[in-house]
Amino acid sequence: MILLGDKNIPYEVITKITKIDEIVNTKANSTLLFEYNQEFLDYCCKNSLKYAVIIKNLKEAIYANALEAKYIICNKEFAKTIQEIADNYMFDSKILAIIQSNEEFEEVVKNQIDGIIYKEIIN
Repeated sequence: MILLGDKNIPYEVITKITKIDEIVNTKANSTLLFEYNQEFLDYCCKNSLKYAVIIKNLKEAIYANALEAKYIICNKEFAKTIQEIADNYMFDSKILAIIQSNEEFEEVVKNQIDGIIYKEIIN
């Protein structure tokens, strides 16, 4: 299980961006994070960049996987639906549910989601 933002476990550098120009200022080998944006997806895919995308619907999840997102991030209520589709279609992208605290951790585990990301990282 992937645990991004858990204070007990080291995790990769995640850099949130809101404009493509901001990519230049990110640390090498960091994973870019952004809300679904087709232009950002295309740019990251064409340039072989590691990225995570916050999605709101199934169509966005399918496009993100097709364009090689490392992580597809969504609220925990939607994560189970996306995970089932990801498993059925053998997505390469990993599904991450957004949580606010460790109290939500077990619920995500029981739903067999690939991993979690703490809300404070994506703000």
